[in-house]
Amino acid sequence: MASAPQQSLPLFYQDLVPLSSSQHKGWFNKQMDSAPFLSTQHAIPLTTDEFAMAQRFYPIIFSGGDGSVPLALMGLNEGVNTFVDENGRLTREAYVPAYIRRYPWMLAKLRPDTDELSLCFDPTAGAVAAEGPGDQLFDGDQPSEVTKQILQFCEQFEQAGQQTQLFMKELNESGLLMDGEVSIQQQGIEQPFIYRGFRMVDEQKLRDLRGDQLRKMSQNGMLPLLYAHLFSLGLMRDIFARQQELGRGPTVEQTSATIPAPANG
Repeated sequence: MASAPQQSLPLFYQDLVPLSSSQHKGWFNKQMDSAPFLSTQHAIPLTTDEFAMAQRFYPIIFSGGDGSVPLALMGLNEGVNTFVDENGRLTREAYVPAYIRRYPWMLAKLRPDTDELSLCFDPTAGAVAAEGPGDQLFDGDQPSEVTKQILQFCEQFEQAGQQTQLFMKELNESGLLMDGEVSIQQQGIEQPFIYRGFRMVDEQKLRDLRGDQLRKMSQNGMLPLLYAHLFSLGLMRDIFARQQELGRGPTVEQTSATIPAPANG
């Protein structure tokens, strides 16, 4: 069974196999009621069309370094997810980012000399299998309705990803991004705890933008996205408190930490 090129697999993905009517005829797509791969993941890539929903539940930050991307924080410290249990089941109501809902499927290039994308899946996830129960992937030699819906979702995700790249390009060129720092005062502890290692919008620079720049950002849809990001940062204190409740926060002796970008994110 041929796998897709494995140069650098995205977050969560351990392997990629192209879906084939000849190799996967009679196979099933199983509904996943848990996501064990999520239990130790603190940050999830986010597309800009998700900002409005995500900012109600998660701090939205931008990863540091080159190739900065938007991230929804499910925890502030590496390996800590305050929204799921050890089996990856949600423990409180929250919006589930499309990046999570897409797994184990994705569109990928099978050959480096073409831009054509093929529908692939991660066989290690156990959600695509030769035996049921589940939804059939093919009706005869043709994709089933379920497979068509999966393909459509992955195509929409790719389009949203391209729009997010354009947004990040404009945001970087605007000069509004700065190194982020959030100070959280713990009750009964004199010294605040400080998180660094991420990027955020400089609110003062945003206020100081010229009228024509603000008008452009309003017209192209950037402005509400920037404010969704800024409003969401207040949730970092809620996530911090939740980590403390779970006994998974920083120790009293610690005074600062870096919020790392997800591996392969």
